[in-house]
Amino acid sequence: MGKLVLVFSLVVLGLAVTCKAATYMVGDNSGWDISTDIDTWAQDKTFAVGDVLMFQYSSSHSVDEVKKEDFDSCNTTNVLRTFTTGNTTVSLTNPGTRYFVCGNKLHCLGGMKLQVNVASNQADSPTGAPQAHPGGNISQPSSKSNNPTSLIPTSAGSVYGGRDSIVMAFLGFMATLSWAVQV
Repeated sequence: MGKLVLVFSLVVLGLAVTCKAATYMVGDNSGWDISTDIDTWAQDKTFAVGDVLMFQYSSSHSVDEVKKEDFDSCNTTNVLRTFTTGNTTVSLTNPGTRYFVCGNKLHCLGGMKLQVNVASNQADSPTGAPQAHPGGNISQPSSKSNNPTSLIPTSAGSVYGGRDSIVMAFLGFMATLSWAVQV
């Protein structure tokens, strides 16, 4: 029994050190909108494989994923993927650079575009890279008419899974094990 606990503990500890995926609400309170300074929002973020981008926007916007050339020129006719639901989640599954623009070319030209540099994993992130913290929720932005009325996580406060879930699972396992040994 002791060896099993030791092996399980080492596995959980190893996963806890390497799992730090974060969910980022693009534009925070303002969402994906022409009034949001997307460049400023993105400049202090370090994105990694496993992270998730959440775009919240009104029906006058969309999210188009494009190539670099189309990003630079705001070409919205040659898109890789288009999202129009008002609530779009994009998983960052591979390292490299991803480009997103609003499907309205005038909005893109006005700055409604996002370049995301995705690091291969959290271990490659600089020591001082910002991390999301659990517990931060914001109210639904009033300017977004087609979004759900529930609370939405912000990039300053959302970690799904990752180290926190593993630590909680480990603590639950240890409590159960402790109880089983006493019985």
